[in-house]
Amino acid sequence: MPAPFSKSADRRLRIVALAVGTGGLAALALATYLGSPEVRETGYAPRQPVEYSHKLHAGDLGIDCRYCHYTVEKSAFAALPPTEVCMNCHVRVKKDSPLLEPVRESHASGRPIPWVRVHRLPDYVYFNHRAHVTAGVSCVSCHGRVDQMIVVRQVKPLSMTWCLDCHRNPAPNLRPVEEVTNLGWQPDRDPAEIGREILEANQIQPPTNCSGCHR
Repeated sequence: MPAPFSKSADRRLRIVALAVGTGGLAALALATYLGSPEVRETGYAPRQPVEYSHKLHAGDLGIDCRYCHYTVEKSAFAALPPTEVCMNCHVRVKKDSPLLEPVRESHASGRPIPWVRVHRLPDYVYFNHRAHVTAGVSCVSCHGRVDQMIVVRQVKPLSMTWCLDCHRNPAPNLRPVEEVTNLGWQPDRDPAEIGREILEANQIQPPTNCSGCHR
């Protein structure tokens, strides 16, 4: 019985099948990467070089977010605290704890602690912490109840659609500026109503055009 394909046709068919299979695997790998928590999804909670509990510090002890992230009201970036900020307390508090050895080593050597960034936007996105915080957008709106997290994780998608939804209707995410870092703030009336009043009083007009976030 003659072969259904010539040798050359069989060879070309195998090459095409290999190319299609390789392309399919590459597409799957790319989709997996783009859909991973590190890129855009919620749930990303990397292990840090020091087991720092926001629940203990910001929650139980009530340390204000701005004590560590001290530039959040003044610049586009919320600074990671230098080791000196940690040692303001830990030169006396649990000063011999083995868990704090990386902190003591950093303080002695002058080398910063290599914290792993949790919330990351693409390089082509411009985000200004100061503009949001001083308008009355709480840390909770973007970062969730960090004061209840032993390990900080990403709880919001940080996608363009998510950002635009807020820019188009910011009132539900606005609160009095003095309550911005009060993560457990409980309003005495409808928070959206309070937000609308702040929106009108301060003439807040978040941009919805491309140049607002892509510069």
